[in-house]
Amino acid sequence: MNIEKIINIKNIKLTTARKAILEILISSDKPLSYEDIKSELSMDKATFYRNITKFEEENIINSFESNDKKRYFEIQKTKHSHFICTDCSKIECIHEKLNLNLPTYQVDNIIIKGICPNCLNA
Repeated sequence: MNIEKIINIKNIKLTTARKAILEILISSDKPLSYEDIKSELSMDKATFYRNITKFEEENIINSFESNDKKRYFEIQKTKHSHFICTDCSKIECIHEKLNLNLPTYQVDNIIIKGICPNCLNA
């Protein structure tokens, strides 16, 4: 995924902070919180969240809150659901299509909470 292309398509300015955030999110195979990536960034928390808000407005990323009360972010590639373990708080992307029939609704994302296989077998 090309950062410059993403930014150009959305017609927003490419800053050093935006590029740094996107590089981290693009290279990750799972959603990340601010706490997960703050050591890799040379910006304050306000700058991070200001840019995250812009990315959400432009549908570059999506986010959700986990049971640890942290907000998690990921590049918006394909629509998919997430499983959050209520024991260890591990987050997994679920790419299988979940058959949920809600007439008159368009469902884009489902958050499933339960116990992961590792915690079940511990």
